[in-house]
Amino acid sequence: MACRFGFIIAMLTALLAAPGAQAQAGGEATGTWLTQAGDARVRVSKCGAGICGVVVWLRDPFDSAGKPQVDDKNPNPSLKRRPMIGLPLFSGMQPTGASRWSGQIYNADDGSTYASNVSLTGPDTLKVEGCMGALCGGENWTRVGR
Repeated sequence: MACRFGFIIAMLTALLAAPGAQAQAGGEATGTWLTQAGDARVRVSKCGAGICGVVVWLRDPFDSAGKPQVDDKNPNPSLKRRPMIGLPLFSGMQPTGASRWSGQIYNADDGSTYASNVSLTGPDTLKVEGCMGALCGGENWTRVGR
C-alpha cells in the first residue's frame, strides 16, 4: 500500500507540474528582439489573444539629413512621415499552435504588408516569415536581454 501511495503522489506531482513545464516548452514571444541583420529591435507584446510588434530601436535612427527615420516608403501619403521608432510591424497576429502566430507583417523597406507566420523556435530565437502568395522568406530574430 505504501508503494501505491508513493506512486499516486508521484503522478499527482507530475500532473501538477505539467502545465508549467508545457508553458515553458511553448515559450513566450514577448520581449525585445534583434532582427537578423542587426539593424532594428522590435518589442513583442501580448495583444489580446495574439501578439504585437513595434520598432523600438534602429542602428541608424537618423537619415542623411540628420532627421529621425520615417516611414517614407509607405504608399499612403498620410503615413509617410510617421517615425520608424514606434512603427507597428505586426497586425492581426493570432495563435495558430504552440508558440506560433499568423497574421500580417509590415515591411518598411518597401512599404508593403505581407501574410506572416511567427514562431518561437528556441528560447531566444523567433522565426519571422513574410509571404507573397506561395513565396515565403524569413529570418531569425534573437532575443535581447532576459
